[in-house]
Amino acid sequence: MSDKMIYIDPHVHMTSRTTDDYEAMAASGVVAVIEPSFWLGQPRTQVGSFQDYFSSLVGWEPFRASQFGIKHYCTIGLNSKEANNEALAEQVMELLPLYLHKENVVAVGEIGYDDQTPAEDKYFRAQLELAKELDMTVQVHTPHRDKKAGTIRSMEVCLEHGLDPSNVIIDHNNEETVQEVLDRGFIAAFTIYPKTKMGNERMVEVVRRFGSTDIIVDSSADWGVSDPLAVPKTASLMLKRGIVREDVVKTCYSNALQAFSKNGKMKESHWLKPAGINQTQLYNDNSVLRGQEPRIDSDQIS
Repeated sequence: MSDKMIYIDPHVHMTSRTTDDYEAMAASGVVAVIEPSFWLGQPRTQVGSFQDYFSSLVGWEPFRASQFGIKHYCTIGLNSKEANNEALAEQVMELLPLYLHKENVVAVGEIGYDDQTPAEDKYFRAQLELAKELDMTVQVHTPHRDKKAGTIRSMEVCLEHGLDPSNVIIDHNNEETVQEVLDRGFIAAFTIYPKTKMGNERMVEVVRRFGSTDIIVDSSADWGVSDPLAVPKTASLMLKRGIVREDVVKTCYSNALQAFSKNGKMKESHWLKPAGINQTQLYNDNSVLRGQEPRIDSDQIS
């Protein structure tokens, strides 16, 4: 790695973001992203909506990211909020194996609890079994309400189903949950929001207190008030606050790479030795451009 810092954002919902965000992320050193499948802000009413969404995560969105020099991966799962529609959830469960084998899918996720209902528990467990069957990493969404109890419950269910905690990323942590997560051998991820949840000032203190082993920083940027540059901004603040560079690299890059590359689909060579950008390329006859001059790197000129 060169002196310039590079970053992975291992939890960012780029479907909800613009090409301006991709450009800004690339300029800030983000080389790869992982996009978890999630709730789109209003309930989906039919299984075809999930099918089209999952298809975009393994098709259009990786193309869109590539047009700005960013490698795109995703996680596929039935989110906890929509697990409460059991008739629809059953149909979505039948879809999942069709997508989990796709080349950019690095985990089952994000799955877990929202209101900790019986239906959420049922489909969380079913997806953990699917992850076990396919030997896949799991990305867990912990509830925003009753956070500590929900986080502990999530881990206990994972252990009950025989998952290796080192292959489970527990996300949306805070200062109350991190020690328990690390003590149980799970990976602790933190979503950095501008106003709520973990801010980057708090994240600096978490790393100062708990170190950098098995700790991951992500943005969880989505359709709400959020920041797709949260990872590079937090890394910069860590360095300014005296966190050593090695710890910044681990929490903002290498820990995510190690956690999500276990199924062999995510490789550092994808961005360290990339093909150049050619914005004349199309996906299903679509371009990311709207009349702008396309960028064509020298190695793409025939």
